[in-house]
Amino acid sequence: MAKLDETLTMLKDLTDAKGIPGNEREPREVMKKYIAPFADEVTTDGLGSLIAKKTGKDGGPRIMVAGHLDEVGFMVTSIDDKGFIRFQTVGGWWSQVMLAQRVTIVTRTGEVTGVIGSKPPHILPPEARKKPVDIKEMFIDIGASSRDEVKEWGVRPGDMVVPYFEFTVMNNEKMLLAKAWDNRIGCAIAIDVLKQLKGEDHPNVVYGVGTVQEEVGLRGARTSAQLIEPDIAFGVDVGIAGDTPGISEKEALGKMGEGPQIILYDASMVSHKGLRDFVTDVADELSIPYQFDVMAGGGTDSGAIHVTHKGVPALSITIATRYIHSHAAMLHRDDYENAVKLIVEVIKRFDKETVDKLTFD
Repeated sequence: MAKLDETLTMLKDLTDAKGIPGNEREPREVMKKYIAPFADEVTTDGLGSLIAKKTGKDGGPRIMVAGHLDEVGFMVTSIDDKGFIRFQTVGGWWSQVMLAQRVTIVTRTGEVTGVIGSKPPHILPPEARKKPVDIKEMFIDIGASSRDEVKEWGVRPGDMVVPYFEFTVMNNEKMLLAKAWDNRIGCAIAIDVLKQLKGEDHPNVVYGVGTVQEEVGLRGARTSAQLIEPDIAFGVDVGIAGDTPGISEKEALGKMGEGPQIILYDASMVSHKGLRDFVTDVADELSIPYQFDVMAGGGTDSGAIHVTHKGVPALSITIATRYIHSHAAMLHRDDYENAVKLIVEVIKRFDKETVDKLTFD
């Protein structure tokens, strides 16, 4: 594997961390380690979202940059008498990407390796081979022979189960493969925005936020925004890359390496027109590449943030990512770095007058 620079080391630490909705402690600690040097204070809300505050000027506009800490995964629900584990999906999964995949069960006493069981094709009738297996029929095999043995190894109902995958830099070193890009890349963007603003003169109060429980209903975004009461918000997340075989432009417009995606519309929000225009004007001014996209299904933390408090002008800025909601996803490093650059430059151009004008656009 390529030698990891400072940024890649941070991205590896973030994506390697295990944290499904309701179990975000480990990625929160990683994010805290990396963002604390650039913040005046780091706190959490009651659900566990991390909030790092950096003041440019007291009383200035409050700008929230939110990525979510949680990743899609599973939860142990029961153990049968032969030692096989039944589970619940936590977040959205498609059954065809799950079978025969390695997982890690995180118990109170340690980690246990397992695999989602599958039948060999030799014993499947032809019609069965053509049908996807229902998630309800799946189980996890940890090599145990009984329910008692599973219990001895510390596995209990409620334990989180996380996809297993190692962070990998591809032969094209701009291409990065990892689990949990959704949405540790958003957390990385929030970290780097605060890092790039260190020492910069701007009249705002910036909050880099790692929200919890996004994958099950944008929950931490709602509670952290209630606490912050932002004047402007950016939800930073992964978007859909439509540049692989079998995906048409009608389904997804985004392409890796062509800049951050400016989301015009998704199932959770119509993006704020004034903020959208402001951001794209800055990008045009500085020749920062970007692309527009829409997502008829799904949403981001912006969907919850924009309807908190008295209403918040919000925009989702996403990174075109292949194979999300599976064990391994791929994104382009340039898109990540351009997203950071764009958000930093936008924040530097904000002040009370600009934000007040935007609010009523």
